[in-house]
Amino acid sequence: MTGSLRDVLSSACALLGVPGTADRLCLAERLGEVRRIAVLLVDGLGYHLLDEAGRSAPILAEAVAGRAGVLTELACAFPSTTPTSLVTLGTGVLPGAHGVLGFTLNVPGTDRVLTHISWRDDPPPREWQPVPSLLSRAAAAGVRTAVVSRPEFVGSGLTVAAYGDPRYVGAARSAELAAGILAELDAGPGLVYGYHPTLDSVSHAHGIASPQWQRAAGSVDRLISRVVAGLPGDAALLVTADHGALDVPPSARIDLADDPLLAAGVRVVAGEPRVRYLHTVDGAAADVADTWRGVLGERATVLLRADAVARGLFGAVPADHLARIGDVVVVCEGDTVILARGYEPDLVGNLVAYHGSWTPVETAIPLLSFHG
Repeated sequence: MTGSLRDVLSSACALLGVPGTADRLCLAERLGEVRRIAVLLVDGLGYHLLDEAGRSAPILAEAVAGRAGVLTELACAFPSTTPTSLVTLGTGVLPGAHGVLGFTLNVPGTDRVLTHISWRDDPPPREWQPVPSLLSRAAAAGVRTAVVSRPEFVGSGLTVAAYGDPRYVGAARSAELAAGILAELDAGPGLVYGYHPTLDSVSHAHGIASPQWQRAAGSVDRLISRVVAGLPGDAALLVTADHGALDVPPSARIDLADDPLLAAGVRVVAGEPRVRYLHTVDGAAADVADTWRGVLGERATVLLRADAVARGLFGAVPADHLARIGDVVVVCEGDTVILARGYEPDLVGNLVAYHGSWTPVETAIPLLSFHG
C-alpha cells in the first residue's frame, strides 16, 4: 500500500494550491502541472475486483496490464463502508476524527440508530460531523469546485458531512455524470468530484458473480472512457473507490435473532453485517464480549470498545465520538456476516454481497490516474 483514501482529495487540493493540504500520494510526479482535476469515486470498485470488472471494462483491464493510466493500490479506512469512506475522502481525516464511524450508528443517549445513507438533518450534519470538508477549504482558497452526483443526494446529511455545501450538479445516469464532469472541467481551472453508485448497489442485490454486475462494470467502463476521451490538456482524472466487497453464501450467515446467547445483554445493534456495534445493558459489556467470542470462535474478532480504539482501528477518537462505537465491536473474518433481524430492515439479510470488515478484499481500493 502506498497511501489511503483520506489522501486522494487532499493530494488533489495540494496540486491546486489549497493551503494546509499535502500531496501525500505524490500526484505531482505522475501528473505534472495540472490546473483542472476530476476525482471520480466508483462505489464498490475494490482493487481485488479489477480483474473481474475487466472482463466487461476494457479500460480497467488495460489499467491492470499497465497500458492505460497509472494504477496504484490504496486502502480505505475502517470500517470499509460507504458513509465512512465518503466522509474520510471528503475531509481528509480518519473516521475517529470525523465521527461517521459506520453505516449505522447509535445516537448516544438514545436507543435510536442513525442510518447515514438516509440521513437528512437530524442530527444536524455540521454538529454530527465537525471537520470542514476539503471542497469547502478549496472554495475558500479561491478554487472553483463542484460535485456531480445523483440529484436525490443534494442536501442530504451525508452529502453535507462529506463535501460541505459546494455547487451541486445533478446527474441521474452514467452518461449525464460523464457529461457533467467534463462540462465542469471545460468551464475552467478547478476541482470536480463525481460519484457513481451503481456497481455497489448491483453487487448487493445480485452479487459480484452475476451477469448484472458485469453489465454494471461495462457502464463503469463507458463512464471512465468518456471522461478520459474528453479531458482538456491541462486536466487529470483520478478514479478511486470507497471499498471492495465479497459474495456471502447462506452457510456463512449468522442471525443473532436466532440465538438467545447472542441476544442476551444487547440493548442496541448498529454497524452492519460485517462489523457489528453492540450497545449493551449497563455492566454487561464484558460478559457479552465473552459470549460472542465463545459462539463465533474464529469467525470473528470480538473487542471491547476501549480495545478497538487502542488498536487504532479508527484513528484517534475524541471523547465526543466514543459513545458512537459499540460497547462491543464484532469484526467478521472470512466470509461471515452477522445479521440482526428485528434490529434492521429484512432487506439487509437478503443481500448477496457485503463489505465493512478489515479483510484485503474489502479494504484495498484502486487509484487510477489519467492526464489529458
